[in-house]
Amino acid sequence: MPAEGLEISTESSRLDVELIHNFLSRSSYWAQGRSRDIVERSLAHSLCFGAYQDGRQVGFARLITDYAVFGYLADVFVVPESRGHGIGKALMDAVMAHPEVARLKVLLLRTSHAQGLYASYGFAALPAAEEMMGRYRE
Repeated sequence: MPAEGLEISTESSRLDVELIHNFLSRSSYWAQGRSRDIVERSLAHSLCFGAYQDGRQVGFARLITDYAVFGYLADVFVVPESRGHGIGKALMDAVMAHPEVARLKVLLLRTSHAQGLYASYGFAALPAAEEMMGRYRE
């Protein structure tokens, strides 16, 4: 059961950009060193979800999407001091229930730590993974 008073919102004006940038650039394994400018641009061009406890942001997720067929779930996190209270699950429940997400045919993500959580929402290893390609730059 999520912590009492938890609220999930897609209202971009509520996002704590400083918190998001600090977590991503300093604490995440996937976005170490990401600049504030890059974080701000990524927020501006994504459907963002903030998790708020007592008015303070405690979690985040963003969806990069064409709003028709495809979406990529990225930068999902709960701040360390708020983990273990169902906030990550509540955040994912809100993402998956959002009408812009629910209609998408393809939804991808990349994780090395939370396969169990995402599997409960229908995510699995990609079928025909040999058909998928990617380009990564440092």
